[in-house]
Amino acid sequence: MPERLTLAVDRNVPVPMRDGIVLFADIYRPSGPGPYPTLLMRTPYDKQNAGVLTLRAAGSGYAVVIQDVRGRFTSEGAFLAFVNERQDGYDTLEWLVAQPWCNGDVGMFGGSYVGLTQWQAAISGHPALKAIVPNVTAADYHAGWSYQGGAFQLSFNLSWAAALALNTVDRKRKNDPAAEAIYQALLDTTDNLPTAFAHLPLAEHAILAEFAPYYGDWVQHPTDDDFWANLAVSTRHDALNVAALNIGGWYDIFQKGTIDNFTGMRAQAPAAVRDRQRLVLGPWNHGGMTRGNPIGEYTFGMRSTGGETGTDDLHLRWYDRWLRGVENGVEAEPPVRLFVMGTNRWRDEHEWPLARTDWQEWFLHSGGRANSLNGDGALSRESPTSEPPDSYVYNPRNPVPTMGGGLCCNTVFNQGGAYDQRLVEGREDVLVYTTPPLEAPVEVTGPVTLILCASSSAPDTDWTAKLVDVSPCGYARNLTDGILRARYRSSMRGGTPIIPGEVIEYALDLWSTSNTFLPGPRIRLDVSSSNFPRFDRNPNTGELPGRSAEMVSALQTVFHSSEYPSRLVLPIIPTV
Repeated sequence: MPERLTLAVDRNVPVPMRDGIVLFADIYRPSGPGPYPTLLMRTPYDKQNAGVLTLRAAGSGYAVVIQDVRGRFTSEGAFLAFVNERQDGYDTLEWLVAQPWCNGDVGMFGGSYVGLTQWQAAISGHPALKAIVPNVTAADYHAGWSYQGGAFQLSFNLSWAAALALNTVDRKRKNDPAAEAIYQALLDTTDNLPTAFAHLPLAEHAILAEFAPYYGDWVQHPTDDDFWANLAVSTRHDALNVAALNIGGWYDIFQKGTIDNFTGMRAQAPAAVRDRQRLVLGPWNHGGMTRGNPIGEYTFGMRSTGGETGTDDLHLRWYDRWLRGVENGVEAEPPVRLFVMGTNRWRDEHEWPLARTDWQEWFLHSGGRANSLNGDGALSRESPTSEPPDSYVYNPRNPVPTMGGGLCCNTVFNQGGAYDQRLVEGREDVLVYTTPPLEAPVEVTGPVTLILCASSSAPDTDWTAKLVDVSPCGYARNLTDGILRARYRSSMRGGTPIIPGEVIEYALDLWSTSNTFLPGPRIRLDVSSSNFPRFDRNPNTGELPGRSAEMVSALQTVFHSSEYPSRLVLPIIPTV
């Protein structure tokens, strides 16, 4: 007969915070007295959505606590994104270790904002927290959550804030009949996000100002100022004493944060835990690890799915090692596990970026007409000599539409992942540079950078770039992309307008990827000035971001010559 294990489930258990606010948690644990190592999830997404891992862990001898964070669902107080998670995380851990069923060794789990609550609890320094598994989350809440390259992550920020505001208003309408109209208006906003995305100025969304005030705070702080400094994980890696298993996706909105937390901890954390850091990166978009294929409109095969990767098993082995002391070989395994797209295979590595990387420069070329996929743009290892530049008009009233990539959090209007880019590559305001068909496989694994020599007629503008894998049939699959707001070309701490007409060398961070370009396909680079609504439109007026209600067009010029050699820096992995 199979072994029967009885679980005890306690609902809505009060957990008092130091300021008198009470948060509520559900507790799943073996029915015996314990004590047990304990797993904690602190979530803004309703503790009733516990998931399979909760039951598996409880059935494996862990107590599992799922808590609504402050101001969400059953918990008291007001929700302010980021602000209370460190202190409330500490207070929750303090409460846990006082419970008779908890043995004092605690791990945490969960993704996205729930990954954020793990890192903030780690920053709190509570000694009970020994191991975390933060999935798809950020390391920096300015450059890694609200902004990228100085551009506001509009579709994510607005859709996420509107969705969370629904619960805030729902709680209010239970005792205030007048809140019903506000709730319906919020539903209208979420049902018509394209209209909300187009609204200017960015911060003037009255409903969000009252029920998701953090959205307006993010718009009002476009630089990496003191508002963000107290929140960042990336500046505190040297003080964090936790084992961290970081899981992310190549198409995830928090891909860079997942990698940065791993590399930062490996380099800076106390010596005792530097070797207790792991990184797993699959071909997933936000949520794709659990939803599986397709990722956008592209399928990466059965090896990429959650069932084949065994992510729940990864969690449990991690906790068994660092909470129970089980000698299961976790620390002897390579610290990095990557899914290489193109070949669609997993591979273990020992560092990031890979030590054997050949950093190659691939230069932009054209006869002055790289506009659209029908132009003459080319990409090669050959350095340019004397070539005419490419120009286009960036009109923020008609921006280049977003087509996949790292998106969140509305699957109707923000469809992240891999998509055919030919629709946007057909536009005249997109410069397209493509290699000839490859004769041998080329693997690109690591951070990708575009060094762009360009000028604009505007005092401020944006530059965007996208790395694309083009199949022999023409299908153009996006791999990774980036954006840079010109005023932040030197520093995110303070912006400096550009001089119209001046040629400037920009370094665009296209984040990272792992993809083998097979023989026959081509490597492509797309360059433009907008990716909307993923990022807010730069109005080209030179006003501070988020303030302008006016927009003007700008003449953009990209240079590729011996004097101004625009080039794509690719992390090439030698084939063996």
